[in-house]
Amino acid sequence: MKIAVVGAGAMGSVYAGLLGAAGHDVWAIDTWREHVAAMRERGLRVEGASGDRTVQVHATTQAADAGVCDLVIIATKAMQVPQAAASAQPLLGPDTVVLSIQNGLGGPDASAQALGRERVAVGVVGGFGASMRGPGHAHHNGWELVRLGELQGPLTPRLERIAEVWRSAGFRVKCFDDIGQLVWEKLICNCAYSGPCTVADCTIEEVMQDPDLAAVSGDCATEAFTVARAKGIRLDFDDPVAYVREFGAKIPRARPSVLLDLKAGRRSEIDVINGAIPRVAREVALAAPVNRAITALVHARERQLGCA
Repeated sequence: MKIAVVGAGAMGSVYAGLLGAAGHDVWAIDTWREHVAAMRERGLRVEGASGDRTVQVHATTQAADAGVCDLVIIATKAMQVPQAAASAQPLLGPDTVVLSIQNGLGGPDASAQALGRERVAVGVVGGFGASMRGPGHAHHNGWELVRLGELQGPLTPRLERIAEVWRSAGFRVKCFDDIGQLVWEKLICNCAYSGPCTVADCTIEEVMQDPDLAAVSGDCATEAFTVARAKGIRLDFDDPVAYVREFGAKIPRARPSVLLDLKAGRRSEIDVINGAIPRVAREVALAAPVNRAITALVHARERQLGCA
């Protein structure tokens, strides 16, 4: 299958590398010129839980270079989706499927607004703990699960075909009829660690081992869980703290992308992760004071560090 990965950052590079290693025709599209140059010159190295390999992929800063693809994976951060989706227009043919994979809330809806709801599917990926070691070199701490669902309606044959493409590259995949469950089960985990790890500048394991940080992390998860239930979201667990601890134990040395962004001087996705919970809570007449406070503290750090 011909696949374009729009946004070949840490997670996008993992997707591109493993899908390319499985024999698919992969185009990695990113605005980071040094990264694109390294992939062209040396290939894309992906190391970590899946092994250590260097894969030859096509790499470019311009989507038009790739032409029409069978599958377009939009792997940028949520606030970059409108621009990324608009840039993906040259990749689309009549039967192209767009898989929008972002943390938090709102990314797939932004893809659909730009590209049409009928062609957009949703991906939610958890338990990877990916980071960039340098241009052309990605690392991931875990290799847990890829969840897939249609943006509109139940499972379809095209979604099953996409799932098989991911499975062919060694990913563990589950397909869901319920997009709300798909998104919120990952969001609850993100809330537990994204903000707390960033505020304390530590790994997931360090949050779990510190009694005060663990309590804050658990409160963030519990607030998100309570809001999801109030919205009528189906969840496959009843104990949010146990659920996020099990998730965190699989990638203990990982640092969430929100923390990595601050360290790199970039604006983070905190508003669509911890910051999303107070917004949605108001819709169901609830409050989420811990997530609100954590979000405010991350914003304060962004201002102190001059994050763009």
